[in-house]
Formats: sequence, C-alpha cells, structure tokens
Amino acid sequence: MKAAARGFTLIELMIVVAIIAILAAIAIPQYQDYAKRAKVSEGIVLADAAKYAVAESYGSRGSFPTTPAEAGYQTGASTYVSQVTIKDHGIIEVTFRNIDPNQIDGKNFTLTPTASGGIITWSCNGAAGFGTPGSLTAKFLPGTCRS
Repeated sequence: MKAAARGFTLIELMIVVAIIAILAAIAIPQYQDYAKRAKVSEGIVLADAAKYAVAESYGSRGSFPTTPAEAGYQTGASTYVSQVTIKDHGIIEVTFRNIDPNQIDGKNFTLTPTASGGIITWSCNGAAGFGTPGSLTAKFLPGTCRS
C-alpha cells in the first residue's frame, strides 16, 4: 500500500494564491469606492438641517428662500463637507473636502425643492428643472440620489 499524501503541491499552492490575488484585485477598488460613498453620505445628513430651514421658510412665507440668512440657516460644515448652503429657490448645495482630491474634493451635489399641494419633495442634482446640477460623479452620489 502506498503512504497517504502529506501537504499540498507547489502548483496547488500557486493556484490558491492566484485566486486570492484575483479576488483582491476586484474587491479593493470596490471597497475604496464604497468608503468614498460612505463619506459623501455625510452630506445628506448635514443637508437635513438646511432642508428643515427651507421647509420652515416656505411654510411661513409661502415662497422658497434665496439665501441661508433668509431661511434662518447657518452654513454647515464637517470633516468631509466643506459647506452646506442654501441658494436661490431654496436649492441646497453640499460641497465636499478631504475625501479624494482627484474625484470628490471641491465637487458638490444639489437638492432641489418642489412644492405641490403644501408638500415639499426633494430631488438631487437639479432634476426638478431649477438650478445647476451638481458636479459630483453619479457613482459617488448618496443612495437616495441614485436612480
């Protein structure tokens, strides 16, 4: 009788290493994009206060504010968001920093309000026909802004 084989051959080990390398080559860029999207989502959280200010202003005056002061809002900022501001027609602009200098830093996305029957709905990047679309690449937009 032949003795039982012990361990793995060099070829088997090389195949396992090659499979792990292929999986890592696919997973690492996907994870990096995921991490960037998670940082960008901080902008939506900070924009909530501005959305509330715009809605309050609209409810009390019957028209959208044109400046942060008119809405009673102080511009917000955080580690990854350089500025959240209110523009003409109540459009909220969120600008980013400290995420990725080549793809995200200095870029923005916009939230545009539309009032219908006393209900305000929000659309991303000028989808309601007002204002200018944001400059943030679609793959980095928060989940609520992607179609």
